[in-house]
Amino acid sequence: MRPGDGSAPAQIPGPDADGDGAEAIVAAGGLHNYQLRLHAEYGPVVRFPLPGVDRAVSVADPVLLEATAKINKRPDKLFEFLAPLQESGNLQTIPAEEHIPWRRVMLSVLAGRPSHEAHFAKFTALTTELADRWAGRAAAGPIGLQHDLAELSLRMICHYALGSGLADEETAGRVVTAFETVLTEYLERQYQGDEKDRRRADEALAYLRSVVDEVLDAHRARGTGDGEAERSDLVAALSAAGQSPERIRDTVLMTMLAAHHTTGVAISWTLYLLARHPDVAERVTEEVDRVLGDRAVPEYADLRRLTYLDMVVRETMRLYPPGPYGAREATEDVTLGEYTVPAGTTIFYPFWAVHMNPEYWPDPEVFDPERFTPEASAGRPRLAYIPFGLGPRSCEGATLAMVEAELVLAVLLKRFRFEPAPGRTVTPVERFVLWAAEDIHMNLTPREPARA
Repeated sequence: MRPGDGSAPAQIPGPDADGDGAEAIVAAGGLHNYQLRLHAEYGPVVRFPLPGVDRAVSVADPVLLEATAKINKRPDKLFEFLAPLQESGNLQTIPAEEHIPWRRVMLSVLAGRPSHEAHFAKFTALTTELADRWAGRAAAGPIGLQHDLAELSLRMICHYALGSGLADEETAGRVVTAFETVLTEYLERQYQGDEKDRRRADEALAYLRSVVDEVLDAHRARGTGDGEAERSDLVAALSAAGQSPERIRDTVLMTMLAAHHTTGVAISWTLYLLARHPDVAERVTEEVDRVLGDRAVPEYADLRRLTYLDMVVRETMRLYPPGPYGAREATEDVTLGEYTVPAGTTIFYPFWAVHMNPEYWPDPEVFDPERFTPEASAGRPRLAYIPFGLGPRSCEGATLAMVEAELVLAVLLKRFRFEPAPGRTVTPVERFVLWAAEDIHMNLTPREPARA
């Protein structure tokens, strides 16, 4: 591809352009699988057809990704399917001049340790409620993890962002189901879909907006509260920054959307891998027992001492990144090794393919938390591991997600042993996040009771 001339990237290896690529993506079982196959066949830099995109290049080499790390533009067409969810401009693609101050507010809340500590007790209580429900259901047979954990994560982010949880368990369950419908149908509209799909998605979105409006109305009636609450309240922070009511509502909806799916699936994939690797499960459970002692739940300060659990979560997200890909649009010519791609090219981040690159991850399909010891991590390029993306459009809630995941896992591993349910197949599928097609079903055995 010659720099800046707008020509097709003929010098970059890739499949023959046959249509817009939609058929090949569907046949592969989703874009994440398609990316894995492309990079396995063509190498670390691949050109490929993508619906709605004139030029697309995928990069699975962390060293080459450095040249793209400062790009602050997402391709409009690729994220167009999320536009109907937002009324104040697509938050995934708003221009850099709008995005930078908006992101600064988001990070001030979502990445702030004081607010994490302020909400930790509520997070613990919500997790304990779920564990109690599972304890009551465990004797009846296998439990599907992903739906329940997504619901738990949703309740956590509602409390965190809005200062209150959803009204009841039934509402939380309906919200989770509505999110799944909206994401599935809007995503699949890029490749297929019919009028029935559109009606279901539109009805689900209308319900979600009504729920968010009710919570925002309650928040406005209650007020912002004291200074500490204001720092940990996303609505208050956005209001103080002068964001419009429409932008606040869209932000709340997108935050709920992102947080409940990604954290919930990360926890469920971790439990799945631990159940398949009893030696690792035993070691991480021993650590939890040692740190917590006879307490049933951790304190915030305990998370720093759960070092092996942290490695387990990171290795899980290497193998099953909750969001399996990202994308940027080059705003100027970009050099990727021997290739130069012109401004306007969609540069694709195949997180899964990056995490499976054997040059930086020997035996990449093996589950090995020891990859994340300080010694092992020190010799690895910084962008070899990007479960939350990279650069100025990376996930604002990454730190919060790790706090939530490690808290929930510590509570559950203290309470239960997890074993795969016989006869159940676990197949990763693309549902905006890396979901399991038929959920992840486990048999739970209570461990010795601990003092709360």
